[in-house]
Amino acid sequence: MRLKITHRTEYRYDTPVQYLLQRLRLLPQSGHTQTVVSWAIKIDGAREEVRFTDQFGNDTRLVSAEGGHHTITVEAAGEVTTRDTAGVSGAHLGFAPLWLFGQQTPLTTAGDGIRELTGAAGKGTDVERLHRLMGMIRERVDYKPGTTSVVTAAEEALALKSGVCQDHSHIFAAAARAMGFPARYVSGYLMMDAAIEQAASHAWAEAHVSGLGWVAFDPANGISPDERYVRVATGRDYRDASPVSGILLGQAQEKLAVTVTVEQ
Repeated sequence: MRLKITHRTEYRYDTPVQYLLQRLRLLPQSGHTQTVVSWAIKIDGAREEVRFTDQFGNDTRLVSAEGGHHTITVEAAGEVTTRDTAGVSGAHLGFAPLWLFGQQTPLTTAGDGIRELTGAAGKGTDVERLHRLMGMIRERVDYKPGTTSVVTAAEEALALKSGVCQDHSHIFAAAARAMGFPARYVSGYLMMDAAIEQAASHAWAEAHVSGLGWVAFDPANGISPDERYVRVATGRDYRDASPVSGILLGQAQEKLAVTVTVEQ
């Protein structure tokens, strides 16, 4: 499937920006599940300082702004050809060792609730247990925007029984690690059946299964990602793979607007 994607992020400030530094992870890469046909990142109101590949293999760019800027926009757009691999994304690659993905993080620490999930995953093959885990997360945590934030940890979202795809992915990663699987967070895009325009990018999780490599699971939708998904960045949790993050110095008040379009 060939997908056309546009991801536009706009920041508006009520006073001039004293200093802003943003980290961008917005460039998908070709691999087992996809081939990037074309891709470009346009930045208005800020300047690119440096670009590099981080320890997880993500294309990363740092942009900064200072002085009289009231509006900063970042637009990533292009076309990607995708393949349905039944969720299998391939062997482990990159600088980060596989064991690192078995470690807990502040956002993916397993508590009593997550340990109960791991026990309920039952017996069977590795893939069967992970699919069962994904189904339980979808049943227990309703998709409800506004109930959590980017700092909400997996155990807290599970207790709230609501959240967004970020929370589903954190819960899955925390539980999979507690079950003995290396796990990672994936940020990217999903072509939805009902709408071309979306309010945000998407996120899911992967577990490393012996004999298969990384296998993807999307608890928010209850499926393993198929040809409608485009992967952009990976990491131990949201903080490692967020599309845009940064710091702002000064008294300027920020308003953020994000639009994402994904279409065939």
